[in-house]
This record gives sequence, C-alpha cells and structure tokens, in this order.
Amino acid sequence: MEKLEQYQFSKRFDGVPLIGSAFAGEHPGLIPLAFGFPYPNSFSIDGLAEAAVKALKSEGTEALQYSGGPGQKKILEWIRERSKLRSIQVDTDQIMVTSGSNQGIDLVARTLTDPGDSVWVEAPVYFGALRAFYLAQNELTAFPVDEAGLRVDLIEEALIEASEGKRPMPKFIYVLPNYHNPAGISLSVERRKKLAELAYTYNFYIIEDDAYVELNFDGEFLPSIYSFGPERVIYMSTFSKIVAPGIRMAWIISDPEVLNRIKIVKTEGLTSVLMQEVVSCFLEKVDFAEHLKPLVAGYRMRRDAMVQAINDFFGDEVSFEKPEGGFFLWLTFPEKIDTTRLLHDAVEAGVSFVDGKSFYLDGKPTNNLRLAFSFCDEAQIREAIQTLAKVYQKQKRSVC
Repeated sequence: MEKLEQYQFSKRFDGVPLIGSAFAGEHPGLIPLAFGFPYPNSFSIDGLAEAAVKALKSEGTEALQYSGGPGQKKILEWIRERSKLRSIQVDTDQIMVTSGSNQGIDLVARTLTDPGDSVWVEAPVYFGALRAFYLAQNELTAFPVDEAGLRVDLIEEALIEASEGKRPMPKFIYVLPNYHNPAGISLSVERRKKLAELAYTYNFYIIEDDAYVELNFDGEFLPSIYSFGPERVIYMSTFSKIVAPGIRMAWIISDPEVLNRIKIVKTEGLTSVLMQEVVSCFLEKVDFAEHLKPLVAGYRMRRDAMVQAINDFFGDEVSFEKPEGGFFLWLTFPEKIDTTRLLHDAVEAGVSFVDGKSFYLDGKPTNNLRLAFSFCDEAQIREAIQTLAKVYQKQKRSVC
C-alpha cells in the first residue's frame, strides 16, 4: 500500500499548546500534585444517587428530552439566590447554565470577539482559558499579578495608550478574582472597583471567572467585580468544585443583551437536562451550608499540610503567598531554577506538578510552579514536598 500524503489539519489549532505537563500524574505510583481535582472522598455519592432516582421518577419525561432554554427553572432559581452572597442581584433570565466552565469561556470568546481581536489576560493565567482564546484566534496581551491580584494600575496605563491609538483596545479582560488558578491569590476590593470603572470608561467587558469562590477558608467573601459593574461584567461560576466535576455544569450571569447573543452561539452545545434535574434534586435535599463545611475543612487541612511541609523542607529558599481558599499554591524558586527541567526530574522521583511556563503566553521556562493541594491526602502531600525539595537541591547544585 502506498504511503498516504500528509493530511492538512485545521490551521486554527496551529500554535495551540498541548499542556502535557498537566498530565504528568498519569505515571503509575506518582503523587500527583499536578491534579487540580477535588479529593475523591468529597463527592456525595449516596446523595447524588438518591437525587438521580428522584429526578427520573418525578421529572423523567422532561429530564430526558431536548431543551434549548438557558436552564431548568429550579437550578436557575438556586443560582439566583446563591449569587446574592456575591452581591449579585439578577433575574433568572440573566442566567445561563453551561456544560462546565470551559464551555462558558469558549462561548464568551466566540460571542464577543472576531479573529484578531485583542484580549487581555493575567500573567500567569489559567491555561484552559488560554486554549479557548487561542482557538478563537484572539491576539493576547498579559499583565502581571502580585499579592493583591491583577495589576490594575498597569491595565489603566495600557488603556490610556489604547485610547491614544498606540495599541489595540481589548474586547474583554479575563480575570480569576478569587483563589486564582494558578497563583492562589485574590483580587483586592479596591482593584475590583477600579477595574469595573475602567470597563465603563473604555467600553470593554470583564470576564469574571469565579470557579473557586465557595472554597473560602476564612469565611470572608469579597464582593464580586460584577457587583461594581453589572453592565460590563460577565460572571461565571461552577458546580464542579462544590458538587462534582463529572456533572459538567457551570453558569454564566450577564446582562440580557449579551446573554441573548451567547444563546445564539450555544445552540449546538445544549447542557444536559437530566443532570440539571439531578443537581436540582440534590440541592433541594441538602443543607448547602452544611454540605460545604466538610469540603472547605478538608481543603483547608490539605493547604495547611502543604504550607507546613514547604516551610519544613524548603525553609526560606522559596517564596509563596498562602492561599486563603481554592486548590492551588504558586511556588517561586531562585531565578536560576528552571521548573520545566525540575518537573522532569520530579516525575522520575515520583512527584508531579505543573511547570510555570504552562501559564504564560510565551511558553518560556520560568522559576515558578503550581502545586495542587486539593487531590492528595496530607501524608502524600508531605512526602511529595520532601521529595521535591530533594530534587530541587540536586538542580540547585548543578546550576550554582
């Protein structure tokens, strides 16, 4: 048989990075600090099983049918009520259920932008969002974060330049304000207010990805960016971290004009009606505040175990901001350390993480890495950090 000619795949995917390092945990026996997954015992299996039976028995015909609507009534009502805790006051016609947060990001990117449009992101930035923006063929510009979140002062300087024709004006800015993935930090209230003001002044949207907001270790919720600029913010959150990621359910909140445009784009990606009914039945049965308590306590214990292990085995050779919620800790090494090389050696030693370059536009090696404390237990976390410290010392000797 003659050799086939090279097939020409879609050019839209040229340059879209494969985040292979994120899947380093597939090696047998590895302690996967790369995995930003909920810990397995966090799932309410019995409760969801009962909810599934109830949903099929009480709403079976509707639950198994097509639906082109924004979401089932009960789930929209729950989201509307829960959103009030974020200072978000909306009607249910301003809410759309999506098949996970990544679908929401993709829908918004395709709704708001054309190929070549400018989109501004944080540095570092969640790589799932990066992939969506690359596939939308957006032109990306990144702005740094510090311990108080996105450097909004630099955003303002760049917007002034854009207003003077010195650079393109962004169609939107993507922000992860609470317990950032990967940096673990939260955007200060002052910067939230300022960013919303800038969105009105310069006529762009803010995509507020609030995936981790419920996993709050100190009990103090900051007001959403949406609450400061509802006409210029598209808010997103998810059930993945508070019920289970396998249900593939998240939501978008926006003003009706934007949501109507998103509905047009979403026609090919209907969200499971059955799963919406299952989650609705589950939420009706549980006391949600009580449901959250063991989840938050479990993640807090894992966070504490990781922080203690880093202090014990690294001392002052590394730096980090202690996360007050979420799944992740962003670890910074001395400048000479290449965390991509460190990842290779760590995997050989039995530990995975995500190297810093996966979260930057240029994809160049960095001295940062992301550790997930969400998936492993405290003993595994301590063992993994001790192993990582040994691998670091080996690389340190080779570069100094």
